[in-house]
Amino acid sequence: MQDGCMTEFRHKRIYAAPEEADGFRVLVDRLWPRGKSEAAAEIDLWAKDIAPTNELRKRFHSDDDYAGFHTDYLRELDGNDAAPDVFEALREHDVVTLLTAAKHPERSHVQVLLDRLRAL
Repeated sequence: MQDGCMTEFRHKRIYAAPEEADGFRVLVDRLWPRGKSEAAAEIDLWAKDIAPTNELRKRFHSDDDYAGFHTDYLRELDGNDAAPDVFEALREHDVVTLLTAAKHPERSHVQVLLDRLRAL
């Protein structure tokens, strides 16, 4: 990425067909998506270290409290030693597409990541 340029962050489900416009493709789930082969996924990076912990993910799926999940996941990211390096690496690309198996990426950890990345 050239100096002065901003990275464009996008998101899509891992099950959607890869496109050239996706740029740098990053899987941001802790678990590998069911039914998707590594070759078909065409990912450039699997950033599972910045995905929500298993405990937080399971709690969110059991009580569906998105506001609480959002707050707790931001707290996890703030204390995650891997996050700054991953975020810096992603900013080296013009276009980054965050990939997830979540059925509703806009109401998942992906939206929290997008908000954080865009705020940096």
